[in-house]
Amino acid sequence: MKKKQNKHIKALVAGGAGFVGSHLCRELLDIGYKQVICIDDLSTGSLDNIKDLHEMNRFRFIKRDITELVDFNEAVDEIYNLACPASPIQYQKNPIQTFKTSIYGCINLLELARQNDARILLASTSEVYGNPDVSPQSENYWGCVNSYGIRSCYDEGKRGAETLFHDYHEVFNVNTRIIRIFNTYGPSMSIEDGRVISNFVVQALKGDKLTINGDGKQTRSFQYIDDLIKGILCVMEDDVQHGPINLGNPNEISIMKLSEIVLKLTGSSSIISYQCLPKDDPVRRRPDIALAKKILKGWEPRVSLEEGIAKTIEYFRTKL
Repeated sequence: MKKKQNKHIKALVAGGAGFVGSHLCRELLDIGYKQVICIDDLSTGSLDNIKDLHEMNRFRFIKRDITELVDFNEAVDEIYNLACPASPIQYQKNPIQTFKTSIYGCINLLELARQNDARILLASTSEVYGNPDVSPQSENYWGCVNSYGIRSCYDEGKRGAETLFHDYHEVFNVNTRIIRIFNTYGPSMSIEDGRVISNFVVQALKGDKLTINGDGKQTRSFQYIDDLIKGILCVMEDDVQHGPINLGNPNEISIMKLSEIVLKLTGSSSIISYQCLPKDDPVRRRPDIALAKKILKGWEPRVSLEEGIAKTIEYFRTKL
């Protein structure tokens, strides 16, 4: 099935008032989509993220939990499933609901895609790799995940969602796409998000202690939001495989080094405070993006860490 021209596409973005979702809604409208429907239950999303979009007649917001879409029967051409709390602080508040969102919500959206012959994307996560035994992590690595821990509601929920996407493709020929998102940051993150870059920036701007879990030697790879959005759009083009594709920045950095960059760019005199490493917290996280670079028409991360953090700092200055 060939993709329609943008001006003819009606898209549904589940989780569209969240950090990633709001950026995606805005980009789809900017590139001329006929209509963008944003569904969000606002459990972690915010109307502030999309307040400028309400002025556009091509945008519509519906407050709804994707686990309860029985009566939603609008015809759409594309579906983007971004609906799930993504930070440990948020998804651990209600672990059963987090798991239900990944499974029941996926089934509802996949059924909608099936009924409409729509192209559908799952925002999966690098958390499916767990605390990896290999680095970098490529799509053919099955992961090292605890199915019975405090992070399992999210990690295993996303793994189950990937299974559903695979099976709907194989059994019903649904046009599915799966991306595994590695640590992403940028404007529109919540002050209470709980992930490391937003935590560091907010703490530094307030003059509070920067809290580091463990000794700070654990590593992450950080991708700026603009690079992720471009990757998502590439994945939804014609003739892209339905299997998982990593979207992330392969430049690996320790949490200690990250704290130094944030302190430098904010000009903060905050000091470091060390805390215990949470259970099942990954020691390393770095994507192998060879597959994405090969099949996504030249996509690769462009925004440097210091440039992206500087933009993120300016955003949080306005919020604080």
